[in-house]
Amino acid sequence: MAAANSDNSRPQNTRAIMTFLREHAPFSSMDDTHLALFAEHATLRFYADGDEVISPDDGIIKRFYVVKQGRIRGERHNAKEDRTDTTFEISMGECFPLAALIGERPTRTLHRAAGDTFCLSIEQDAFITLFSASDPFRDFCLRGVSSLLDQVNQRIQSSAMASIGSSNSLDTPLERYALRNPIVCSPDLPVDKAVARMHDNSVGSIIVTDDSRHPTGIFTLRDLRTLIAEHKAPLDTPIRQVMTQDPICLPAHADAFEAAMLMAEHHFAHLCVVDDEHCLIGVVSERDLFSLQRVDLVNLARTIGTATHLRTLVSLRTDVSRLVDTMLAHGADSGQVVKIITTLNDVTVRRVLELNIKKNDPGIPFTWLTFGSEGRQEQTLLTDQDNGILFETPEGMTEDQVREKLLPFAQTVNQELAECGFTLCKGNIMASNPKLCLSDDEWDDWFIRFIDASTPQNLVYSSIFLDMRAVYGPTKPLEKLLDKVLSRIRKNALFQKMLAGNAFQRKPPLTMFRNFRYVTDGNKQALDLKRQGLAPFVESVRVFALANGVGTANTLERMDELAKKGVFDPKDANAWKEGYSLIQAIRMRSHQELLNRGEELTNLIDPDDLNPLDRRILRESFRQAQRLQQKLELTYQL
Repeated sequence: MAAANSDNSRPQNTRAIMTFLREHAPFSSMDDTHLALFAEHATLRFYADGDEVISPDDGIIKRFYVVKQGRIRGERHNAKEDRTDTTFEISMGECFPLAALIGERPTRTLHRAAGDTFCLSIEQDAFITLFSASDPFRDFCLRGVSSLLDQVNQRIQSSAMASIGSSNSLDTPLERYALRNPIVCSPDLPVDKAVARMHDNSVGSIIVTDDSRHPTGIFTLRDLRTLIAEHKAPLDTPIRQVMTQDPICLPAHADAFEAAMLMAEHHFAHLCVVDDEHCLIGVVSERDLFSLQRVDLVNLARTIGTATHLRTLVSLRTDVSRLVDTMLAHGADSGQVVKIITTLNDVTVRRVLELNIKKNDPGIPFTWLTFGSEGRQEQTLLTDQDNGILFETPEGMTEDQVREKLLPFAQTVNQELAECGFTLCKGNIMASNPKLCLSDDEWDDWFIRFIDASTPQNLVYSSIFLDMRAVYGPTKPLEKLLDKVLSRIRKNALFQKMLAGNAFQRKPPLTMFRNFRYVTDGNKQALDLKRQGLAPFVESVRVFALANGVGTANTLERMDELAKKGVFDPKDANAWKEGYSLIQAIRMRSHQELLNRGEELTNLIDPDDLNPLDRRILRESFRQAQRLQQKLELTYQL
């Protein structure tokens, strides 16, 4: 078939079909020649409400369909309940039945028209030709929503890249960065000779290794400056006495994101890359990871972590927003970006605490806790404070006496965090609240009452306090507490069921006709991407995680662990992770656009402001949340 070069030379119905297809993925990414091929082989078919379009009884699938108007409902028989379940709905611009057509088999689901419906349809031969000729079409047919996720991410990245410039992706394995011949020395080499070796090779670090080339220490130019400035030792001292022992190492297959997060968390600038035998094969520096025209993650984290005044921390918050643009341009997905924001938030919180301890040390060791989205490491730029304090009561003191010392300190910290952009919690879920500044025994008693008395208020609290993490101070007391909490929840089927019932109330914003269900935002229609979009995933996954002893609080990591334990089917887990990540990506992009316009951050968006691909992918993501809730409903017989 020789396609014409111009739409004007094509028949009217062909041009109309091509115009329609261009508004929907994957066709929006396809060449005009391939769209013309589809349009010239397409027939328009009408199905009245309730008509069967394709059935498992029809045999091997021979046609490919695109909904032009109306909806298609997927139906399967539920043998256990002896009923017909609706498994999905397909709306305008969406394709079916891909898996059966590619697998050359019958469909396993009855496809029925839901209302009067028109479908464009091509036969198997034309589908195979198109599948072979068009890369975007083939990619979509093979990967479905994963392909759409890539399109969204690519558009976000290309937009951010416009002002940043290119670089390696954060998913790049470290072996692509690592220097194959790192500069090394033995533990007995004098410092001055080690520095001379660093100078001769123009590097900022030297790795100290044993006879088997296992890294035992690292010495950097920063260590040299400290050595000289503080007169710690003469320059002929063996390097083993002044090196940083047991340097952080990662395997060669680890990616740049993991290295960057470690560097940001611990404020070091070099990291050893080792093979499976823990032998040194290279060194990665922060410069290797980011060749940016603007501020980078490791440098920003270090600047925050060493700030000497509160005003410096306040001014640095604008750089976090700029960094989000940078990370998106460098290929970070939404899960990575929220972890980056959380890491910088953690560093900021720790620095505010450290500065206040220097000024007014309460003299009582404590663990600063964070709850909710910060506890899950899922914060975006729109953040408020959810924090508390855990302490072990010193001998000779009562818990109230400890609180008397800690609460004024916590009050100051909460206020200064507010100045840094962490909004004060309207519900007073803050460390300055006496009810959240508790000893280890008091926290334990609180959780016993919390789990045993499943009141409506406690179920609301579950979304906050069951996602808990230590940001500052000793971690062992919290680990001990959480072990007890997880054990109690696993043994308490009633509490699990009530948690599940509470999570089931967080409905994704789709009507039974697969239209959006809006909240009111003044006179406009809007979707709340946090409460309506992310919360159904977060709340449902939390129930499964707590019931199955999964200790991590991060939603994506919980899904991975549940798949490993066999609680989630791996394909389902991937679909749910993608749906969650898509909503998060659209939410973060909306925040960036609001910041660029100087407007107040909000989680509300108007779907009419989105392009057709984003609207479709948002709808598909909400449908995945519905599928996850269906599993919750069946598991707990809600």
